[in-house]
Amino acid sequence: MRVDYDDLAKTITSLSDGETDAVALMATVACEVHHADDRFDWTGFYRVVAPDLLKIGPYQGGHGCLHIPFDKGVCGAAARTGQTQLVEDVDQFPGHIACSSTTKSELVIPVFNANAQLIGVFDIDSDQPAAFDGNDSMRFQEILVATFARCEISS
Repeated sequence: MRVDYDDLAKTITSLSDGETDAVALMATVACEVHHADDRFDWTGFYRVVAPDLLKIGPYQGGHGCLHIPFDKGVCGAAARTGQTQLVEDVDQFPGHIACSSTTKSELVIPVFNANAQLIGVFDIDSDQPAAFDGNDSMRFQEILVATFARCEISS
């Protein structure tokens, strides 16, 4: 099954209407995305909790890393640069952190609040190599911007 991005966006908008709490929004997004596509093996958020440090947030799937510094891994690169990371083969990514041995490819998108503050990253892992493409990246960025633009403070 492939994700229907229009349907996913409508569902997330409907479920999160009026919500401004970042953690509640993260939990809703992680759940809906995880069940939207067979490619998605692990979906979740890492929250900015201190300067240059991410901590696991709401997620679906197996265990995740508890802490990720900005200078480590794909999630750290997305947080450090503020740019989406689309990795076709995690074994080829310098400094990749293997939170799960089944992860083959990864898409990580920085998440900003209404004040343009980085509040976390959204991480989607797949047990399939090269599971993501530019369309996935673009559509998830659109969904995340629409969802988290209402958050005024970091959580």
